[in-house]
Amino acid sequence: MMLKSITESFATTIHGLKAGHLTDRVIQRSKRMILDTLGAGFLGTSTEVFHKASQYSKIYSSNITSTVWGRPDIRLPPTYAAFVNGVAIHSMDFDDTWHPATHPSGAVLPVLTALAEALPRSPKFSGLDLLLAFNVGIEVQGRLLHFAKEAKDIPKRFHPPSVVGTLGSAAAASKFLGLSLTKCQEALAIAVSHAGAPMANAATQTKPLHIGNAAKHGIEAAFLAMLGLQGNKQVLDLEAGFGAFYANYSPKVLPNLDSYSWLLDQQDVAFKRFPAHLSTHWVADAAASVRKNLVAETALLPIDYIKRIVLRIPDVQYVNRPFPDSEHEARHSFQYVACAMLLDGGITVPSFHECQINRPQVRELLSKVELEYPPDNLPSFNTLYCEISVTLKDGATFTHRSDTFYGHWREPLSQEDLEEKFRANASKMLSCDTVESLIKIVENLEDLEDCSVLTTLLKGPSPPEVASNSSAYNNSITNLS
Repeated sequence: MMLKSITESFATTIHGLKAGHLTDRVIQRSKRMILDTLGAGFLGTSTEVFHKASQYSKIYSSNITSTVWGRPDIRLPPTYAAFVNGVAIHSMDFDDTWHPATHPSGAVLPVLTALAEALPRSPKFSGLDLLLAFNVGIEVQGRLLHFAKEAKDIPKRFHPPSVVGTLGSAAAASKFLGLSLTKCQEALAIAVSHAGAPMANAATQTKPLHIGNAAKHGIEAAFLAMLGLQGNKQVLDLEAGFGAFYANYSPKVLPNLDSYSWLLDQQDVAFKRFPAHLSTHWVADAAASVRKNLVAETALLPIDYIKRIVLRIPDVQYVNRPFPDSEHEARHSFQYVACAMLLDGGITVPSFHECQINRPQVRELLSKVELEYPPDNLPSFNTLYCEISVTLKDGATFTHRSDTFYGHWREPLSQEDLEEKFRANASKMLSCDTVESLIKIVENLEDLEDCSVLTTLLKGPSPPEVASNSSAYNNSITNLS
């Protein structure tokens, strides 16, 4: 029997995986990912980048439309609904992170909610259909990231969701729409030509577009494949194909379907407790511990007595921002997160507002920060650590090292805390009853007979309520600041 090409192996897996292949652990983990992603998306509708993306997308119209989460006043063609929802999910860098490094859910979930609503079928799309397609999209991303050693480190060239997220989105759409094996293969080939965005746009308003574009381009790839568009049938096999994104590219065929082993079964994701780059969570954890040695619980940090702050971190240059000038730079700044935690004793959504970033006390602390790069501290979310030392003017030094943090896959968030994070994020746009209904629906997603029950709740409040909620949210942020 002739060995399959890598690309055909992926297409066979996308086409061949069934709901019966899902394990209990994969179902439970993916439901947690879905709930967290919905919450990040609802919160993200309050951001400037979301408003710019949604205003742009309104120039497109279609007889077939889908919901923009939490915004019943906006309906868009499914490709652009997926785009805008993807942008919202990543607008604050509050979405999940996997290893090898990527944000897996944001490129996939908006695709499935858009398609489930825009393309009703008989029988109806079920919660199990959504779970299967979601996990196919996640799995494809994970398998592709294992094709190169370079991809296992925090990236330097391409933002991974723009690369593997685009193919994961295409895979999920292909599965959800029931494409044939051949058309699954074509969808992957088309998606590769949509993939890729440079890391230079990290810490800018453009970075969230990477997730939105991955979602949009995945749907487009599946639709174009359905219409008969063709691409290179060996696109994943070739160094000039998908290999163009990674050095030392070494692709492998997927496991046999008869004994399929999901990567999500082996490797859980990390859920963030505050909206910033994942590597800063180690810094926050270490800084919180040092702070306990410097101040009593309710006292102020003695800034004038601090002589020097040393952070021993991995060499990740796009998270090295000594004096961030915007919320996006602050979310990608080891220095800012360390100083904000030392000063305030906690990091929250308002911590990244410009009025917080530009406080004189923060700027004074930032001027005292130095970075060191221990050779054993490699830029991998699976192995990195952060050590912080604060030296006072009297010579006393307090040091703490964080090897992990609460929310990392080694120390996962409890279901209770994950739901509390969702409530905090989603309640900015939804009523308490809708928030609780969504928690219950996602908790029992595999038993949901009709996905329209889910997509109806995602619409959010009526248009008059939207303006009221937005005003109340802005007032609450002003008060917190």
